[in-house]
Formats: sequence, C-alpha cells, structure tokens
Amino acid sequence: MTLRLGNPGRRISIGLIAMTFVLSIFAGRLVQLQGLDSKVYVAEAARYRVQEESIPARRGSITDAGGNELAMTVEAREIFVDPHEVVPARRGRVAAILAEELGRPQEEIAAKLADTRKRYVPVATVDPTVAQKMFERGSRELKADFKGVGSKHEYHRQYPGGDLAGTLIGFVGDDGNGLSGLELRHNKVLAGRDGQQTIETGRDGQRIPMTRSTSRQPVEGRDVRLTIDRDIQWAAQKAITEQVEATGARTGSVIVMDVRTGQVVAMANAPELNLEDWEKTTPDRWVNRAVADVFEPGSTNKVITAAAALESGAVRPETVFTVDDEIRCADRVLRDSHPHPTEKLTFSGVVATSSNVGTILAAQKVGDAKLHEMLRRFGFGAKPGGGFYGEEAGLLPSWKDWSGSQRCTISYGQGISVTALQTASVYQTIANGGVRVAPSIVAGTTDAGGAFVPAEGGKRTRVVSERTAREVALMLEAAVGADGTGEQASIDGYRVAGKTGTAMRYDTACQGYCGYTATFAGFAPADKPSLVVLAVIQDPRKGYYGGEIAAPVFKKVMTFALKSKKIPPTGTEPPAMRIRAGE
Repeated sequence: MTLRLGNPGRRISIGLIAMTFVLSIFAGRLVQLQGLDSKVYVAEAARYRVQEESIPARRGSITDAGGNELAMTVEAREIFVDPHEVVPARRGRVAAILAEELGRPQEEIAAKLADTRKRYVPVATVDPTVAQKMFERGSRELKADFKGVGSKHEYHRQYPGGDLAGTLIGFVGDDGNGLSGLELRHNKVLAGRDGQQTIETGRDGQRIPMTRSTSRQPVEGRDVRLTIDRDIQWAAQKAITEQVEATGARTGSVIVMDVRTGQVVAMANAPELNLEDWEKTTPDRWVNRAVADVFEPGSTNKVITAAAALESGAVRPETVFTVDDEIRCADRVLRDSHPHPTEKLTFSGVVATSSNVGTILAAQKVGDAKLHEMLRRFGFGAKPGGGFYGEEAGLLPSWKDWSGSQRCTISYGQGISVTALQTASVYQTIANGGVRVAPSIVAGTTDAGGAFVPAEGGKRTRVVSERTAREVALMLEAAVGADGTGEQASIDGYRVAGKTGTAMRYDTACQGYCGYTATFAGFAPADKPSLVVLAVIQDPRKGYYGGEIAAPVFKKVMTFALKSKKIPPTGTEPPAMRIRAGE
C-alpha cells in the first residue's frame, strides 16, 4: 500500500479561505457597528452614561413688614440608600448608624435596605451638619462597607414662628411648591426656576473625569414682603386664641388694618395652623377663616344702613324715631335687640343702642334699591382682592329678590353673608373719611438683583361723603360710651369708635340657625383714626353677645397695637351726643 503525503499548499489555501471568511464576518460586523448602526449604539451608550440632574433653586423668603422672616429656605441634604450596593452582612449596622444619626426608627430603615429591587430609596432630609457627622461616623466605623449610602443637595422650608400667621402664610409640599396660603398664591414669585446639568458617569455612578458637562444655572426665587407686623400679629393671635378657649367657641378671627392704606397689619385665626407640623392636620385646619368663612354680620352691618340713611338725606343724626320693642315685617314679627318699653330715640341713639327696630325704620326711609347699592359700594358681594388666598365674596342677593322679612332683616345684618375681611373694610372706609382702600397684604417683592420693589397701593374709591363718614364715626363713638352696647371696648385715654354685632349663625350641620356669631369692629383714635380692629368669634358656648365676647378682644388687640405703633391719644373730648328725645 502506497502512502500519499498531504498537499501543504492546498491545506494552506483552505486555511486562508476559512480565515478570510471569519475575518470578513468580523469586518462586516464592525462595519455594521461603527458605520451603519453607530448612531444607535452611541445613543444607547449615552443613555446609560449621560445623566441629567436638576439643580434646585432657592425659594424666596416671606417676611413681615420689618423684614423679619416668617418663611425661609435653608440648605439641606437628602439622605438616600442604594440597597443593591449595601453589603448584606453590614445592613444591620448601617441601619443602626442611620437610625441614630437621623433620628428615625431602625426598623423602618432596615426595611428599606432589605428591598434590593430598588436602587434609590430616600431616607430623610436633614441639616448639612447632621449629614456630615453621619458620613464621618460611617466611614470611621465601617470604612468602605458604608457604601450604598449617599446624599443629595436640596433646600428645606422652615417657619421660624411655628403657627404665627400659619393659615395666612400656608406651606409647601415635598416638591418645594406652595400648597396653600400665600405660599401657593405667590408661588411663581417665590419658587424661581430650577437649573439643570448633564454629566457622564461610570458603572458605579461616579462622574467620569475630564468628560463633557453642560448646565443651566438656577434662577433664585424672589422674596415677598408682607404688610404684617410680627409683634401685632402675635398679640392678635394670642388674644383670639385665649378668648376662643375661654368661651368654648368653635373658631375666631382678628384683623388689624391701617386706616389710610388699607394694609392688613395682622390677620389671626383660632385655632391656627402649625406650619412645622401641617401634615398631621386635616385640610379644614388649612383654611384662612378671616377671608374664607362667610357669616351673617349682624349689628356691625348697621353702620352701612346708617351711612345710606345719612347719605340719602332721609335722616339726620338728630332725627327722632318712636321705637317699640318689636315690629311686623310681612308675615314675621321681629324683636328689638333687647326688650324695652316704647321709647323715642334719636338716630344717633338708634345706632348707639343697636336698636333693630330703629334701624328698620331708618332703612324704610332709604328704600331697598338704595340700601342694596350702598351695600355693594362698601364691597359686599365681591371678593376684596389684594393677594389673599382662598377669599370668598359672601352673598348679597339682588334687592328685587328680597323676601318680605329680608327687607327688614338685611338692614341689621341678617339675610346676607360676608367675610371678616369685608367687614373690616367697611370700618376702614368710615374711618378714612368715606374712602374705601382695597385691602392688601403684600408690601412688595425683591427683583432679580435683590432690591425691594414696592407693590401698588389698593384701589381707592369714594363710597360716602366725608360729612356722612364723620357723622357715622360720632355715632360709633357713642356706641362705645356709657349708653352704648360696646362699653367694654373702651380704652383709657383714647377716643374709640366701634360697633357690636350679635347674629344668629346658620350651620349646615343642623340645617338651620344654631348658635351665634359675636363680633366687634372699631377704630382708634376716633377723631384721628389710624387702626381698625375686627374680632369675630363663632359659636361661643359661654355667652354670645358681641359686647361681652368680642369687645374685650378688640380692646386687648387695639391697646397693644396703639402702643406698638406709638400712636398717642389725641387729648380731645368727644362731643355730647343726644341719645333720647328730651335729653
């Protein structure tokens, strides 16, 4: 048998052909990857490598009129964990360190570390010094095994006053945007605009050195300065809270206004909202009741009827009315504010003694259409405006729709509904010589450079003549005198003008009138008005007359405000007012 040797040349040719075939496959794949499909793979790689991050903008502050911060933003660190990166054997120790340093339950943190399906789990937002201390301890005790714990720069909203003007100011959510109050109403000004940056990171999430990055710098939020005086706000809040508790009332509100500017110096509610703990309260506690709650004003509304009667010329302060203690209106018999024998009262006496019957008699001389027009001119039936969040317009039905009894009851404040702010605005108008200045709460804002830009003043509207306003003011001063219903609102050394109000309170819970609304509104000094104070107390259980329940709150708040503003007594004596015929 003959052995034939292999042909080296043929083997080499076959090998070269095989190698050429394999290399052509690689070459084709490279052409596909780097040529035809390169953009697809570049984009896919970038998706994993290039990260976009938001750069938070610092939210502007809310301050009182003196620049004291009521809401402020501070730097913070969000502590987060990547459970996938935490060494399993060290989870217990990591959880213990985080719990001790962050003040969180260890069981809660351990549960977050055990969920390895997630790569980013927020744990807490803390002060930068707390975060630094935590990382120093973790690095010292666990060294490299503390990996999987990280932090992110952000801002945290703080409210130094706690519940000071809480429902007025409002609060922000976890995303840093306002959710209620002025925080929501002026969110665009306060929030600014977040920046953004794009960076390249490696597999472990660390930034790759010397790689490209792009960024858009954040635009810081602007500050909002309020007309609120922090000290007067505190005094008003304290006074209304104490009285609500003392009388077992449901709620209460106090408003202090500057007569000349219409600016709100204080706006307090009881109970108030603690802004540092708002998440634990129910939404009904977030409401600024001074602008949102509507109620029937009662006798504080008689000032509008008096203004309408005087302005029309149908009545003068000395006009005498024969006043019984009841009067028939359509199918109803309406009683006076207090029982009494038939008496002859001047119109000044009607207002001073808060006579319902006398007020009805004066309103009948005015007429329904003119009385409705005067109510509208004083601002009833429309939102006051001026930057308040949640304000309501109340209810002012057309005079053509008034029932037979409403034609009487509206004259003394039953059958219409208003807010505390609307009522305070009425007394500001009288105190300001008949010129209504739309209420305002924002004194101004800062511009991009940090300079203060004053806000425009409230719209000024002539409502009644100066003479009418002056005559009504003298009547209101008599109402605080010895013969009036508001004697408990008097302040030693000062001339005070004001009016009590006691109205039946409509309650949806009982589908009718249940309980009372006690009010007192007034201004001082009566002959040179500077400040208006209104106190409203809803559903008191221990007494209910405005002169007994609300007037003492007015006195406390007005006394403090006059001293705080350094407003001296005028040193004058009020003129003698004839209350009854023959005096």
